[in-house]
Amino acid sequence: MTPPFIYLASQSPRRSQLLEQLGVVHRVLLPGADEDSEALEVVLPGETPRDYVQRVTALKLRAALARLQRMDLPDAPVLCADTTVALGDEILGKPADAQDAQRMLGRLSGRTHQVFTAIALSWGGRVEQACSASDVVFDGLTPHAIDHYVASGEPMGKAGAYAVQGRAAVFIARIEGSYSGIMGLPLFETAQLLRTMGAWE
Repeated sequence: MTPPFIYLASQSPRRSQLLEQLGVVHRVLLPGADEDSEALEVVLPGETPRDYVQRVTALKLRAALARLQRMDLPDAPVLCADTTVALGDEILGKPADAQDAQRMLGRLSGRTHQVFTAIALSWGGRVEQACSASDVVFDGLTPHAIDHYVASGEPMGKAGAYAVQGRAAVFIARIEGSYSGIMGLPLFETAQLLRTMGAWE
């Protein structure tokens, strides 16, 4: 029997919007004040971007399942996701400050980078995972363009210091892969996982 809703264990409004786009009824399951979700995102030595994003997503799912049990909420499928931007094997996480955002955007200027988004779904004692990989080609960025974009505040809190669905769209010459995956939730893979687990029709 298909559940009436799923839990989205993510603070990202973009992921919620993407689920709405699919028509998936969901409730947001956010970390409590006592949870240090940022600590889960520490990169391990020698870890590849794909391994990193899949490991972090699995950790987030484990934390979300514990949270669900602790809060004594109704049982339902739990969906987690994590996105990382990579330039070769270099992982570009969320910028620490404006100067860090400028550095990242300077590194991405005129180059092709990868965006990995991993998803994990738990339901009925099963866990399924998938990972989307996309190539993004940035135009050459002038220092003025970088400064202007950073001043908008949009890069903060975003992996790689940009949002594909925001002002940074003008920087992107070409995409090969999943636009929704670059946003933070690959809809093709998400729909497949939900159907495979019997969590969506």
